[in-house]
Amino acid sequence: MKEHEAYMQRCLDLAKLGLGYTYTNPLVGSVIVHDNAIIGEGYHQKQGEPHAEVNAINSVSDKTLLAQSTIYVNLEPCAHFGKTPPCADLIIKHQFKRVIICNRDPFDKVDGRGIERLKKAGIDVTMGVLEPEGKALNKRFFTFHENHRPYVILKWAQTRDGFLDYERVQGDGKSGLKVTNALSSKLVHKWRSEEQSIMVGKNTAQLDNPSLNVRHWVGNSPIRIVLDAEGKLPNSLNLFSSEGRTIILGNGMNPNPNTCEVQSISSGKIPVQEILDVLYEKGVQSILIEGGTDLLSQFIKADLWDEARVYTSKAQIGSGVKAPAIEARVSSSIKIQEDYLQIFERN
Repeated sequence: MKEHEAYMQRCLDLAKLGLGYTYTNPLVGSVIVHDNAIIGEGYHQKQGEPHAEVNAINSVSDKTLLAQSTIYVNLEPCAHFGKTPPCADLIIKHQFKRVIICNRDPFDKVDGRGIERLKKAGIDVTMGVLEPEGKALNKRFFTFHENHRPYVILKWAQTRDGFLDYERVQGDGKSGLKVTNALSSKLVHKWRSEEQSIMVGKNTAQLDNPSLNVRHWVGNSPIRIVLDAEGKLPNSLNLFSSEGRTIILGNGMNPNPNTCEVQSISSGKIPVQEILDVLYEKGVQSILIEGGTDLLSQFIKADLWDEARVYTSKAQIGSGVKAPAIEARVSSSIKIQEDYLQIFERN
């Protein structure tokens, strides 16, 4: 079993390389072993491109060895035709003697069908190797298919005395408070590159005019989402630029039909469940919520979040916009120069 775990860990390490590029597909890595040696490996690199098993098989120079080999994969091989043919059929075609799998695929077009097809072909199938680690890796994919909503990450930066910003109103000319250092800000852009979408509320969009893209990291910019129930945001905002896709949750006019879409949503109090239902229907598997405090607080109050990433700086300002209150388990913490980062997980 330790040997299986070592090869499966390699699958997981390979799979991580696809983070931010495979949506709406999961993160998958695959390793092929012959006579206790790895002879091929691969991972799913981009949505619409070959799956991990295909890349691993293609990396093997001597295909005659496959029939005497074991293939490891961290997620059940697919059994349906999507943008690529079924991987289960490819494994059967090459007559692998054994398949070692970490997790069963919760996607309803797979969900055990790949395993069943392999077994019917006479292939020995072993399940559950590093199962918790595999589920943690694909937490976005599993949350989407099992809970029927995106994986929700809350993010904010606060002063040591618990404030997000100075009190500001539109047009007062005040600049926002810069809470974190440059290195912490760069890490935020890395996070953006890893998630499928990013969201802010109307006030944050107006006061800060954020771009919500990836400028200080290499990777894809997430889908921009803004809550504007009354349709009052000006068309000149960076959120509505042509450099990326934007979903406006509200009832106004579309400021840029080429890149923006408007999705009607209830006005009044922030409708958290409705927001998540809409994004689920649009196939959004993960969302990074960057503010403001009302939006963050409503997700916490509704208990519809999965993790929170909270920076605390050494600065103190005495008064201003209070940071959200959160009570949850701290799963990890790290000091980034003078900033302190805590990761909370929902109980």
